[in-house]
Amino acid sequence: MSQNSLHRFSDRVDNYVRYRPHYPEAAYAFMETAGLLNPGACVADIGSGTGISAKPLLERGYRVTGIEPNADMRHAAESMLSSFPNFKSLEATAENTSLPDQSIDMILAGQAFHWFDRERSRVEFKRILKPGASVVLMWNDRRTDTSDFLKVYEDFLQMFGTDYKEINHKNTQEKQVFDAFFGGSYKQTSFYNFQDVDFAGLKGRVLSSSYMPNEGHKDYDFMIYCLKKIFTRYQQNGLVRLDYDTQIYYAPLN
Repeated sequence: MSQNSLHRFSDRVDNYVRYRPHYPEAAYAFMETAGLLNPGACVADIGSGTGISAKPLLERGYRVTGIEPNADMRHAAESMLSSFPNFKSLEATAENTSLPDQSIDMILAGQAFHWFDRERSRVEFKRILKPGASVVLMWNDRRTDTSDFLKVYEDFLQMFGTDYKEINHKNTQEKQVFDAFFGGSYKQTSFYNFQDVDFAGLKGRVLSSSYMPNEGHKDYDFMIYCLKKIFTRYQQNGLVRLDYDTQIYYAPLN
């Protein structure tokens, strides 16, 4: 992970906790039925952030170690998940987790793999995984063209985003990237997900993204003005819908 990626969410934590989409229950049920998770499994949640991807695992009774280098996000997860005795939080990175050799039954990276040094993290993951255990890479991919609102919203993000195209996680969701990382064949599945949000929720969702201007930026006030215009035009009963495909790529590392 670069120094930039380690710190770029530090001023976004509150919005991240409140407004980022969670992952559908069907995704976790799939991990169980596919044999990726077995009773008593110890999961390493790499780039665990504010604990969004860890919480459903803990609710299902798994042991989870969150690996998160950003102090503000890590502390948010530790606060939110403090009632789960099976949660452990470490200040570490994907490339140097500090976990023991062959100690992990499954690695999960939710909305995080695109920040990793792929070659170094692959070596580290092979070291900490038990033989035959899998890595699961998961993203909420926002749909960009399945409604008039989503088309305009995508234009809005491209207009105001400071480095939206450069850091878009979809840049890494390519077959050659996964072939190299998994060392051969991998499997893929997806699940529908959505958020219905009022204007406060839409604004918070925008500000949770590290590529969008935050308060104090020269474009901030105009950006919020335009967002309000978009919301007012497309809202129905005070809400707009953000549609996602929760994409999962998984396999052992060969």
